Amino acid sequence: MKRIDECRVCGNTEIKEFLDLGDQPLANSLLDSPYNNDPEYPLSLSWCPGCNLVQLNHTADPEELFSEYVWVTGTSKTAHDHAANFYKEVVKRVPNIQEGYVLEAASNDGTFLKPFVDKGIWVLGVDPAKNIVDMAVKAGIDSECAFFGQEAVEKIVKEKGKAKVVFARNVVPHVANLHDFIKGMASAVGEDGLIIIEAHYAKIILEELHYDSIYHEHLCYFTLKSMEALLNQYGMHVVDITTSPISGGSLVYYIKKNGNDANKENENPIVQRYRDEEQSTKLNEWESWQDFAKKTFEHKNALLKILDQAKGSVVGYGASARSSTMLNFCRITTKQLPVIADKNPLKNKKYTAGTHIPILDPKEVMKSNPDYVFILAWNFTREIMNYLNKDLGYKGRFIIPLPNSPKIIDSGE
Repeated sequence: MKRIDECRVCGNTEIKEFLDLGDQPLANSLLDSPYNNDPEYPLSLSWCPGCNLVQLNHTADPEELFSEYVWVTGTSKTAHDHAANFYKEVVKRVPNIQEGYVLEAASNDGTFLKPFVDKGIWVLGVDPAKNIVDMAVKAGIDSECAFFGQEAVEKIVKEKGKAKVVFARNVVPHVANLHDFIKGMASAVGEDGLIIIEAHYAKIILEELHYDSIYHEHLCYFTLKSMEALLNQYGMHVVDITTSPISGGSLVYYIKKNGNDANKENENPIVQRYRDEEQSTKLNEWESWQDFAKKTFEHKNALLKILDQAKGSVVGYGASARSSTMLNFCRITTKQLPVIADKNPLKNKKYTAGTHIPILDPKEVMKSNPDYVFILAWNFTREIMNYLNKDLGYKGRFIIPLPNSPKIIDSGE
């Protein structure tokens, strides 16, 4: 675990720390036994006065984080729905897509490439997690096991030529070698190619208090300003922006190379609206992030009060990476939360990092008919509530920790 001494985007050496969430384990390092030791590492944030990037102060070893992975995109219905809509957006913007291929960086199980495959479009996924790549290949998604970057792209381009589209979803904030990754994206497409980056939006994190999205995998928390500061270094220009339901709210940046002057002229007015809104809401200012830190500690106290005052049995739902930050920051134990339900078979019969709470299949957990379900994966709240109510017949109450203040709601609300 290395501490940075300059901004990950612009190299400014005067970055300022504003939030310390304490020492925490790696969020996805689930345990086979509650008696296993799991090392903890510093988890704190700084703000850059140069490009205004919000970023982690420490960098974990990517090999340790991503070579064996437990998050599988295809376990989420929301992700499948988004994948279908994403496909429609891409083919609308690239009408000659059939003439080339689509390349995804950090493609996971291929969920977002599958709609292209189903329409006969040639694809290639690149992901560093061998266990997940094997799943994708088995599902018929052409995939390679590698860390995406300039070296991997040179090999791909030599063999297959340049892609029509290259996209990276929910990954750019994770990347330790950020500049190599972005250079790789620029090199992967021709001058008229389309580059797409989806990333959680720091404005939503700030305004809705998503402190649980802060964990060792997420090194950067981008605003449009800080994203453009990165892209512009490599001759890339944001021409359009749409939104995504993933990660509690993300932006999808549509990017072109600056080599074609028409790309700048064709910028959708929505891009400037985002720039103006960031300025008017003071999103990129130091004082805003200091206030975020203060509210984070207030939220911890409010959530613990709800759990302590809950009358009856409580179980968790969703052993997500973001839940690890919340559980460890709030020091929630098996006394308050004896078990967590999760559909992902890779997580079943494991134990949460740091807090050592058992993870079991939802059907097994819900046999006890708990009084409360604490939805840890709250960014999928509606999907989880529908599943528990309609499929498993649950009629109890739900503890929803975020966005903003924690609250209790009844089934059917």
